Amino acid sequence: MSRTLLRVYPSELKIPYEVKKQRSCCMQLTNRTDQFVAFKVKTTNPRKYSVRHSCGILLPRGSCNVTVTMQAPMEMLSDHHCKDKFLVQSVVMQDRATMKDFGPQLFTKASGRVIEEVKLRVVYVAANPPSPVPEEEEEEEDSSPRSEVVCGEKSSPTFDAAYRCIGASASEPSCAESTSVLSELVEVRQRAVDKQKIQQKMELLGEKRSSQQGFSLTFVVFVFMSSVFIGHFMNEVKV
Repeated sequence: MSRTLLRVYPSELKIPYEVKKQRSCCMQLTNRTDQFVAFKVKTTNPRKYSVRHSCGILLPRGSCNVTVTMQAPMEMLSDHHCKDKFLVQSVVMQDRATMKDFGPQLFTKASGRVIEEVKLRVVYVAANPPSPVPEEEEEEEDSSPRSEVVCGEKSSPTFDAAYRCIGASASEPSCAESTSVLSELVEVRQRAVDKQKIQQKMELLGEKRSSQQGFSLTFVVFVFMSSVFIGHFMNEVKV
């Protein structure tokens, strides 16, 4: 069947195989049409894999990333041959469709309903061995800031703008809320810094004024004592 609704990339899921470690990979789904398209991801081994965004609705020309995570294997393999497969089903929905319109009946065969299916096989690949880096450099790398990454692929703004999956991501804070909170924190911190600067300037100004007043008082006392001494000296001379 020709893929007219969704573009599924890649054509096979390559998952690094490493004993006692969970590993993930991603597939990207792209809506090729100008219609709302619902999708559903299935696997032949649901106990072994977990799928993030296993179903949802793609907006016209929208795209999203689906994360497939394999449970940590407990033993080594003699070969990397795997019989597990995934199935991506897609069907056209009415305009302005939401997850309230999403249901299992969408993917049951019915008259006039076209359900596209794309099969992907799982391929195990050897996990990359760690590079021989000194411990100090490893600690420095761990402490460095990292970009938000989804399975080795940076998340695209298209994902947030063009993907709707209310049921799968309702517990996650929206990008707008996160941005608003961050802006408020930055503003509060800037106000605190400005307040501290103003206090420092006021303290410096007070110290300057006090030093000037002290100098003036000392000068007046000096002039007064000098006048008294000169007057007393002149009186003695006259006598």
